[in-house]
Amino acid sequence: MNKKPVVLVVMDGVGETPVELGNMVMKATTPTLDALKSQNPWRTIRAHGEAVGLPSDDDMGNSEVGHNALGCGQVYSQGAKLVNESIASGKIFSSDTWKTLVENVKKSGGTLHFLGLLSDGNVHSNIGHLIAMLREAKSEGVKRVRCHILLDGRDVPATSALEYVDQLEETLAGLNDASFDGRIASGGGRMKITMDRYQANWPMVQAGWNVHVHGEGRQFASAREAIETYRAETGAIDQDLPAFVIAENGAPVGAINDGDSVILFNFRGDRALEISMAFDGGDEFTAFDRGRVPSVQYAGMLQYDGDLNLPRQYLVNPPEIRHTLTELLVENGIAEYACSETQKYGHVTYFWNGNRSEKFSEALETWEEVPSDVRSFDECPWMKATQITDLVIAALQSGRYGFIRCNFPNGDMVGHTGDCLATEIAVETVDLCLGRIRKAVEEAGAILLVTADHGNADQMLEKDKKGNISPRTAHSLNPVPFIVYDPDGRHELKDDPAFGLANVAPTVAQLLGVKPYDCWEEGMLK
Repeated sequence: MNKKPVVLVVMDGVGETPVELGNMVMKATTPTLDALKSQNPWRTIRAHGEAVGLPSDDDMGNSEVGHNALGCGQVYSQGAKLVNESIASGKIFSSDTWKTLVENVKKSGGTLHFLGLLSDGNVHSNIGHLIAMLREAKSEGVKRVRCHILLDGRDVPATSALEYVDQLEETLAGLNDASFDGRIASGGGRMKITMDRYQANWPMVQAGWNVHVHGEGRQFASAREAIETYRAETGAIDQDLPAFVIAENGAPVGAINDGDSVILFNFRGDRALEISMAFDGGDEFTAFDRGRVPSVQYAGMLQYDGDLNLPRQYLVNPPEIRHTLTELLVENGIAEYACSETQKYGHVTYFWNGNRSEKFSEALETWEEVPSDVRSFDECPWMKATQITDLVIAALQSGRYGFIRCNFPNGDMVGHTGDCLATEIAVETVDLCLGRIRKAVEEAGAILLVTADHGNADQMLEKDKKGNISPRTAHSLNPVPFIVYDPDGRHELKDDPAFGLANVAPTVAQLLGVKPYDCWEEGMLK
């Protein structure tokens, strides 16, 4: 085994493209990245679509599937693809969970509620999955359905919500008759209600709970009216639009009551966990006062955390990821260290380890989390990069670890705000911290690897067919850099356009001198 430690830096949301429009990575002043690329072997690798297990190369990557691939050296069917396969085979509708939820409302005379992100972004959800379930529910005799919609504008164009609302309304209109009553009941922007992650902002979840469950909030006759009104009043993009309740005669049309069933149709776990805790937590839930807690059958599209058993019921089994890089290192007695701030801490731990909350080895794995600020990230684009850098350098200087990994969330989290200037500063912040890590690597005689999990900051603007330019807050389809910096050694990288994030773990194994699992993709070193 090579005793030279390896440090992997994931620059979240920092993709690679020669296109200048909205490219804050190119516009930023990045002397460290520029020097690493000019003086060391590097290449671009794929971080979206089929390379990370998504249905097609039209599907943008995300941090969850990206860190799964980085951490396991393999390509698993993920997210939308996993659900697509289950719907196509009919397996989702023959599952015990689907049968339980449908029979519950048929027996009680209650309502089947669908809650989730309304778009076709294929990162958290897909409206096609909702439509398939609505049609199946009617065919199985469900009488009453309500949809609680979270507006995207992050994984899809920033002001595209009405396209999806119209598509859903048209579907419901086609299903509604004397035997079926389907309506939109509530909604709001994904960054305003319901979809917090890593327990960073429980009031956001409480706001969603009150809107969806209790029907408490500003009332409108339709989702279209709510969106158009809020846009005129606030000028906000979809993800930041306030919550709304659809009402008739002053009463909400879709509050959640005893005997109802609720399906969270998001398939991605990080922003689904907290609302699942609220529904599934029973009397032990104390994160906020839920008020009246209806007795319902609740299920997620997938189980969002297997170790926490959340939710207890789910429609589609998640990928069973085995033979991760951590398992390989533990088998070889190599200690590893992982850190990030709250916004991406789960990515370098839970997702990296194959969707497991627990460590494979308490003795050989060290995880450290830097609490993220609860504020809009464009107000503080440097986030907690300095603290993460301090921890990485301390871990390297300790001499305890053979493999160290960290994630700088700046390029992604600030990129999602749509603020180009703040994102430029975010990229420069990461570059400054990367320079400190490079110096520490030199002093420790280690090896530095630099990559990203997907793009975002590299495409902050987009041009439509008419030539109009608008903000882009979604991830990009661009590849990401992969750089090898070894002050004391010479390495060459293979030239294969098929290489993606799953080829990183085998490359780490090559550098550490350990034999990779036979099921892995190939390493990128010649």
